[in-house]
Amino acid sequence: MKKVLLTIIMLLHISSVFPQYLDTDTVSYSQLDELIIEAPKVIRKADMDVYIPSKEAVDNSKNGIQLLSNLMIPALSVNDLLGTVKAAGQSVQIRINGRESSIDQLRTILPETIRKVEWIDNPGLRYNGAPYVLNFIVANPTVGGSLYALGVPALNIAWGQYMADFKLNVGRSQWQIGGNYKITNNIKTYRDYYETFTYPDGTSLERKETTEKGRMDYPMANVWASYNYIKPDTTVFIAEFSIPQVLNDNLTYHGRLSLSDGSDDIMLTDTKGSKGTTPKFSLYLQQNLDKNRLLIFNLSSSFYLGRTFSDYQEKFYGSENLFTDIHTDIRDRNQAYAAETDYIQHWDNSRLTAGVSWHDNRNRSEYKSLGGMVFHQRQDKVYFFAEYFRKFGKWTASAGVGVQYTEFYFKETERGNHSWSPRPQASVTYSPGGQHNFYLDFSSWQIAPSLAETNAVAQQFDGFQWSVGNQDLKTYDTYKLSFRYAFNLPRINGSFGVSALSSPHAIAPVIKWDGDRLITSYENSLGKQSLSFSFSPQIEIIPGWLQASGSIRFNIERTRGTGYECHYNDWDGNAYLRLMHWGFILTGQYSRENRTLWGERISWGESLNIIDLTYNLKNWQFCAGVMMPFGKYDRGSKSLNKWNSNEQHIRLDMRIPYVQISYNLQWGRQKQGTGKLRTTNAETDKSTAAGR
Repeated sequence: MKKVLLTIIMLLHISSVFPQYLDTDTVSYSQLDELIIEAPKVIRKADMDVYIPSKEAVDNSKNGIQLLSNLMIPALSVNDLLGTVKAAGQSVQIRINGRESSIDQLRTILPETIRKVEWIDNPGLRYNGAPYVLNFIVANPTVGGSLYALGVPALNIAWGQYMADFKLNVGRSQWQIGGNYKITNNIKTYRDYYETFTYPDGTSLERKETTEKGRMDYPMANVWASYNYIKPDTTVFIAEFSIPQVLNDNLTYHGRLSLSDGSDDIMLTDTKGSKGTTPKFSLYLQQNLDKNRLLIFNLSSSFYLGRTFSDYQEKFYGSENLFTDIHTDIRDRNQAYAAETDYIQHWDNSRLTAGVSWHDNRNRSEYKSLGGMVFHQRQDKVYFFAEYFRKFGKWTASAGVGVQYTEFYFKETERGNHSWSPRPQASVTYSPGGQHNFYLDFSSWQIAPSLAETNAVAQQFDGFQWSVGNQDLKTYDTYKLSFRYAFNLPRINGSFGVSALSSPHAIAPVIKWDGDRLITSYENSLGKQSLSFSFSPQIEIIPGWLQASGSIRFNIERTRGTGYECHYNDWDGNAYLRLMHWGFILTGQYSRENRTLWGERISWGESLNIIDLTYNLKNWQFCAGVMMPFGKYDRGSKSLNKWNSNEQHIRLDMRIPYVQISYNLQWGRQKQGTGKLRTTNAETDKSTAAGR
């Protein structure tokens, strides 16, 4: 009889931790503290992979992002030092119990309260075009509070970050206030730039730039406050307010320009940057109609008040007289509003999700450098979607369709355009057993033109190069077909994948001569297509002690536009090796950013390597490490255009030794990330000053 009762309790516990059909973003959670069940490390579901934190991962973590790093999800590149989470070179959307959150919010979570982490690499229509989603399912304790503080100073330069967050739970309410400051001041910067101009008559001119000195500044700050109210399984209300600020984004080069026509060398100064404040406010209400039906309402707004600038000067070497002196000064006052309503219905083997959202952006840009010229842009988007999911034995399937209406209007020219874009999506999963899963997914999404791409004000960025937007640009569609095989073996798990992507009318730059001026504008091109192959394993080398994980992807890309067809093949990936024992964690990581072909330009981000040693002591964590102990920091781009071919490398002094000290004090039981299932973001746009 005791065995029967124990079996029943175990089954009930498993069903509460791993609900198979109930939406995973539930607001309630049951736990049997006296019963410990060893679950598989990765649970493959039809629409996600679920990672269950091991005792070792929890014991060696002091906050949410450290736990994510210790889970070593193969496809992810997690950088706690820089506060980034990426997959295949793209930012991953972070959610806590379904609500979209930030890295700073993830840092304030106690690892013991994280029950599971959902990795969604093919998000459905409900995520409105997000490329990847991580959802942390966190318990909802009743009373208590927390104080979290973090300091990460560098030892050789003015670089680092500092953060504090305080939460207090009173009954069903939670109050939160916090802030952070990130310092990046006077970082030595170098730029190598090679370019060849070809004129319409066939003659050419080569220019080579070498940096004599340069600096980068990028200090940022943010303060936030929130109020949460939760009545389990009935009502959730959340109000959030934050004021992120870019205090001084400034990149300056002083370089020497050599010309192939024998002219005297030119000394140039190139400065670009921005500063601004973006207050944000949101309200969220979730009402459970019964145990299988719920409604969600979300309102949000943001305002951007800022300045974007660039300065470019040229003079002959040894002379004080400027012959090129260009200044751009843009003052933005932009607004964004969003509202969304969603309905979710559950049945035994199926789920229906439907919703409608509205986004409105109103942008006002004043060009101080052009006598106060003003440019207004208004953009409205309305999105409808419905998605149905069902399980059939070892098979699962989902299908849905969304429709997006986009409208642009430009006040000064009294021009505008609008478009309707369907967004179909479907997926099929076959799971013959617990060790193997096969996924086939088709998805689509839309990308609207940005403020910079539609800005009709001409901007000059050197002696003869100009940039001007195109107000006839249309929102374009992207389609993606993916196949993935995932496996779970005793000491290794991972996946093989292949995906094909097509953007038939992708927005891309177009370059042409207009007299003696070289003009860069934008067009809806003839499209971009890509094919990628990936392998992402995780290996338990010594269980509980030594783990390795990583991902490698090979990409084949093609773009076509006015007067060109470009092809490019490359690879990207990441690798982690982690040794954990006696409270110490020794970590080595390497990431190579993807090199992406867009239009006629190949661009690549920062590739990094880091080694650090961490020690946990009660509520404290101490860490010492080095960023970029090997190799050179390099990010840049390469243009394949027939009129202006160039290659740019930006290098920083990034060999940075650092220490990290954090303190996470918890009392009572903390109410973390109450169950906000859907988040609508109103993100403001900003102007971009043209530059090299």
